[in-house]
Amino acid sequence: MVLQQSDLLILGVVIGTHGLRGDLKIRGSDQDFPLLSKMHQLVFLREGETVLKCARRKAGWYKGHLLLQIAGYRDVRAVQHLVGCEVAVRRDDVPGLPAGEYYWFQLKGMTAVDRRLGALGCLEDIFTTAAHDIYVINGDYGEVLVPAVKAFIADVDLESNRILFDLPDGLVQET
Repeated sequence: MVLQQSDLLILGVVIGTHGLRGDLKIRGSDQDFPLLSKMHQLVFLREGETVLKCARRKAGWYKGHLLLQIAGYRDVRAVQHLVGCEVAVRRDDVPGLPAGEYYWFQLKGMTAVDRRLGALGCLEDIFTTAAHDIYVINGDYGEVLVPAVKAFIADVDLESNRILFDLPDGLVQET
């Protein structure tokens, strides 16, 4: 089966090797990055082209990076060609979450709608603060930063790719 780019979820990039036993040092791309340590089937990409499909042998954390060993590779020279590659997994292989919880990749790109104001725009990014995540929405109201708290989120509909908010007055600057 040929994998399409849309079938894959890129979770990190190989930034180097670690030690002599073929460990790869991976830097994460966003909050979904820790998922990579649990996935068994991996795809390494360079400029959108598949370099290697393989199984994870071992994974562990070291100084904020994921150290990854892949099956069949036990020497640093054998994995050196993977430095600079993106590390992806098949979207279909990602384990589900409990009801009401979502991976960031599921939310990014959703159409954001407020009950009172209507369409806000596209949920383009998410970042973390000490208190909670913040959704970055761009659209007719410019950039709107919405705290990701249950009080503001009325509904998340993955099938229709829409997130419905019930935002308080003053959070969105109306023109």
